[in-house]
Amino acid sequence: MHIADGALSTQVMLAANLVAGGLTLGSLKKVEPDHIPRLGVLAAVFFLGSFLHVRIGPSSAHLLLNGLLGLVLGWAAMPALAVALFLQAILIGHGGLTALGANILGMGLPAWIVAAAFSRRCRTAGTPRAAMVWGAVGGGTAVMLTCLSYALLLNLSDPRAYALTVKALIVAHIPIVFAEAAVTGAAISFLRKVKPELL
Repeated sequence: MHIADGALSTQVMLAANLVAGGLTLGSLKKVEPDHIPRLGVLAAVFFLGSFLHVRIGPSSAHLLLNGLLGLVLGWAAMPALAVALFLQAILIGHGGLTALGANILGMGLPAWIVAAAFSRRCRTAGTPRAAMVWGAVGGGTAVMLTCLSYALLLNLSDPRAYALTVKALIVAHIPIVFAEAAVTGAAISFLRKVKPELL
């Protein structure tokens, strides 16, 4: 799920780039030097997640994994997403450079919300199964919030032109909510068993 170049109005595009740039730089200041390898690995996981497409009618959707990044990285999720989204734009044409800020916001803010709401619950869960449940809830929630973020950005640009696009976006990602919940839940359960300090 990406917003392409030219889809947003100039005002929305510029505002999104400014806000995303400021939030990304601000969150970089909170990243501890020893957390940079973790940030790089999860940015790569996010980058590769976009290659796992699910066919939905004549279209397709892919895993986002921004919920997983939020649960593991917290504030550092936005810089990781920024790097991965930039590489996706220049290497495989997902999204675009002028829409980069919108894509960072659309995926980064849900990652932060999920981190604030569920990362502590995953970390303090009594069992790996309980951590899996909270991870699944976080993963599914991130997809829903990302859909809403993109719908808001498109509506701010041109509500009439994008009415059908927004509906299609939401419907196409209903199966992704469940797939993302399963993948994120399994990943959090695994981390809770083998390396709980990552949570």
